[in-house]
Amino acid sequence: MNIKRPIKILIVDDDPGHLITLKTIIRSWGYDVLTAEDGVKAVDIVQSTSVDLVLMDVRMAEMSGIEALGKINAYNPSIPVIIMTAYSSVESAVAALKTGAYDYLIKPLDFEVLKLSLERANDHAGLKAENKLLKERLRADLDTANIIGRSQAMKELMDMLAMAAPSEATVLITGESGTGKELVARSLHLNSPRKDYPMITVNCAAITETLLESELFGHEKGAFTGADKRREGRFMQANKGTIFLDEIGEMSATMQAKLLRVLQEREIQRVGGDQVLQVDVRIVTATNRDLQGAVADGHFREDLYYRLNVIQLKVPPLRDRRDDIPLLAHHFLDKYAARNRKIAKGFSPLAMDMLIKYDWPGNVRELENTVERAVILMSGEHVTEGQLPSNITQEHPGSDREELDGLPFIQGSHSLEDIEKAVILKTLEATKGNKSETARRLGITRKTLHNKLKAYGEK
Repeated sequence: MNIKRPIKILIVDDDPGHLITLKTIIRSWGYDVLTAEDGVKAVDIVQSTSVDLVLMDVRMAEMSGIEALGKINAYNPSIPVIIMTAYSSVESAVAALKTGAYDYLIKPLDFEVLKLSLERANDHAGLKAENKLLKERLRADLDTANIIGRSQAMKELMDMLAMAAPSEATVLITGESGTGKELVARSLHLNSPRKDYPMITVNCAAITETLLESELFGHEKGAFTGADKRREGRFMQANKGTIFLDEIGEMSATMQAKLLRVLQEREIQRVGGDQVLQVDVRIVTATNRDLQGAVADGHFREDLYYRLNVIQLKVPPLRDRRDDIPLLAHHFLDKYAARNRKIAKGFSPLAMDMLIKYDWPGNVRELENTVERAVILMSGEHVTEGQLPSNITQEHPGSDREELDGLPFIQGSHSLEDIEKAVILKTLEATKGNKSETARRLGITRKTLHNKLKAYGEK
């Protein structure tokens, strides 16, 4: 049996009398109350104790309420913070709202208004928590079709994908070349009610205009030279399933008009035929172009754009999700090591650092090609900077290469454990003790780093 605990409120005020009054009144309303006399203690309490809501004064000697609010939001943005301010300091309240405060109250407090504000803030926090849990459940149930990523940008994409997939809405997937738009389209299909029917992919940029109409809608025998028999088009092949039109921005004005009719009427005609055929398909499109700009320039139909852009999924470029680079690199390493019958255990710290710092104009596709090349060239069990192309190594600052100079394994033979310890400690020294940055550069988790340092007797 779950017993719901009382809501825990932290009251922060450097006026002892006001603090005691608030504590007494708010406890009488059934809340569990913690108190702090300044912003520094408030931040410490939030970071060490489970707090549901914060009621905090703006003007405090040790740390202002605005500064404490910023630190609390940085630690846990889901905690609502209500700011108290004197009437003469309303500008402080405005600043607090801009910093992320849930609400502000003017002193002297109206306790009925305070009670209502606490109830609303608590309800707001509960809805945010429920929404977060729902998103996590939806994301957990997704068949991700080999989409790899744990960064915030990818979590946001997967949340949108999870909500869009079960619907019948037309989806426009946008993003630079090589970001994985087709994987997103496949995941949409696999998580939709149409998953047991075909997903048909058409690259609109790879087919000439004269052939694209036949490719999409089919043709009758004798419709044109070489049409020696009737052929079903991709729309009919995708019936009851999904058709994915990649590079939709390259479609000609004539074909745009014909596609618009399909979207409006859900019917097609084969080239050379007069029979109207009903089709039941979900249409998913993708582009690396700025379609809104193309509409403004008159190169893309505005009415078609709005038909296609019911839901838009933006796939982030790899440079905006650098946290995912180690994960992707190891995935491709395992894939191509198995394909080329090689033993590959990982990347050298410097090689991984170079991969993380490179901007990847070709995105995930470029990273995959880079790792495949490295696997083919590698002679040991680890990919080193020597197997990376010059455009990646040349962009890497020379000082980073120097960070590993003087390691013991360069000067003599040592065990793998000695080498690993030397690399970790040297990297930790180079980052001035920043463990998160050290773990990132080494391509390991912070927990793994902590465990290894503990084994070395280091703090």
